[in-house]
Amino acid sequence: MHSSISLPPLEALAAMLAAARLGSFSAAAADLGITHGSVSRRVHAVESWLGTPVFVRHGRGVRLTPAGEHFSRQVESALAKIADVAVDLRAARATPSRLRLSVLPSFARLWLMPRLAELQRACPGLMLQILPEHRMASLDSSDADLAVRFGGGRWPGTDAQLLMKERLFAVAAPKIAKTLRNQPLDAVLAQTLLHDSDTEHWRSWCTQAGVAYRPHNGERRFDDYDLVLATAEAGLGVAIGRWPLVKAALDTGRLVRLAGPEFTGKKAHHLVTRTGETRLAVSQLTRVLMKMAEQ
Repeated sequence: MHSSISLPPLEALAAMLAAARLGSFSAAAADLGITHGSVSRRVHAVESWLGTPVFVRHGRGVRLTPAGEHFSRQVESALAKIADVAVDLRAARATPSRLRLSVLPSFARLWLMPRLAELQRACPGLMLQILPEHRMASLDSSDADLAVRFGGGRWPGTDAQLLMKERLFAVAAPKIAKTLRNQPLDAVLAQTLLHDSDTEHWRSWCTQAGVAYRPHNGERRFDDYDLVLATAEAGLGVAIGRWPLVKAALDTGRLVRLAGPEFTGKKAHHLVTRTGETRLAVSQLTRVLMKMAEQ
């Protein structure tokens, strides 16, 4: 991709940084192995491009102007980032990248693990460690390199990208689904309602269905969503199916979608990295996961 941005030559920026670091054009010339006049011309090229003086000349030396101080800091930061990318690329060619991905156990089992072989094929140089955990791993320490989090999309000190939203609807084992066929929607509430954390999803289903939330046969709650589905598959209650996590159970016929509303969940899955993350392996894994989610 070509850029239309006009920039001063790299050697001009190098001359400016050397003069700023050493405090004189003569010292910069000696450091770079060029003449005093070459340093002067290169600095002048930067000042012409920038439209403001970078140095104040005094005696036999120079010092940065306020604009020059600000500009030189930004140039140093940009060049450091370029150098980091180069180091990352060289390291990626020399040794496999190791990344730790923190995910909820249910998300790991129901969505990620069935796609792990495809993920590894798409990232052949990556050694990926999956960390199934309920706690929110810190991305600013040694806990994890990136995470898939379920929530509103804002976590301090991180950058979050929407990975996927969920479509919600009621599901049950085939035997229960058969008994509920052609029954009014509130007949679903005569079954045991299964929850994965709180009653929010079933309350939203009842609101969408236009029926009162009044469970008649008790409720059960589980820490992991895959336990909700396993209990529903055993015929011990009805659950809210969270697409795409429920997809495999529906495809195999272990669960059947019930009549009733479909709605979008208030929370969603987000791919989360630490603020300012620049590692090539993290960017590559992020792109692959986002592409898999789009499918």
